[in-house]
Amino acid sequence: MDPIKKASPVIPIVAAEAPSRPGRRNVLKALTLGVPGALALPGAQAQTAAPAGAAAAPAEAVAAPLRFFNEREATLMDAIAARLIPADALGPGAKEAGVTRFLDGQLAGAWGAGDHLYRQGPFEAGTPEQGYQLSFTPAEMYRRGLAAFDEAVRKQAGKAFAELDAKAQDEWLTALQQGKPDLGPLPAAVFFQALLEGTMEGFFSDPLYGGNVDMVGWKLVGFPGAYASFSNDIERHGVVWQGQPVSIAQARAHHHAPGEGHAPPPGQAPAAQGGRHG
Repeated sequence: MDPIKKASPVIPIVAAEAPSRPGRRNVLKALTLGVPGALALPGAQAQTAAPAGAAAAPAEAVAAPLRFFNEREATLMDAIAARLIPADALGPGAKEAGVTRFLDGQLAGAWGAGDHLYRQGPFEAGTPEQGYQLSFTPAEMYRRGLAAFDEAVRKQAGKAFAELDAKAQDEWLTALQQGKPDLGPLPAAVFFQALLEGTMEGFFSDPLYGGNVDMVGWKLVGFPGAYASFSNDIERHGVVWQGQPVSIAQARAHHHAPGEGHAPPPGQAPAAQGGRHG
């Protein structure tokens, strides 16, 4: 995909590193800092597979039964996630990170039911500053949106989205971002933004919630995860933190009892002991 300049309000996810272009690592770092935007897909030079030398995919977790998606929806969501954050030389992408499983769990729970939303109406067209204004719960939006998008692709392309080549998939996602496919009462651009945000959340969330398998998202941007204390590293200025990220589910194993100090994450040597001298 051809990235655009960083000054643009649209933030691209690039399929592979290219000389003199912002790579996926820099793009995802920007996204984790809350830079607004979406996916830039026009004129994509898409890749159908990760380039030679690409990092291996994370170890497959034991697949739990789907709780929300049916198999057709899960296959479509996998294909979409694989283009929004593709695997490349820097590591696995959203599909390999289990984004579909993350979304499946979230959509089957309270978030999917819209427990966090005020849903009494009136439902009017709002401004960008007002955020989401539709009557659909997240579960309703994903169910309706995936079905309508799947129907539109099959009707025009004669095959499922997952069966298209990467270039054609990017063109469809570009059209979705621009609001062109008719998804009925669900605006296509709103649905695209929901897909992008859900994919990013699954890629960077704690693995406890089903995504970010093997913490590939955290490793990509150098995020330490649920590491309780950096007291051993506070005075180590200009030194790259070399530890392995820690999930919430693992954090307890790295905590010592009171008075025993703090254990560094796996792969990080303890800092030298000694106090500061005034």
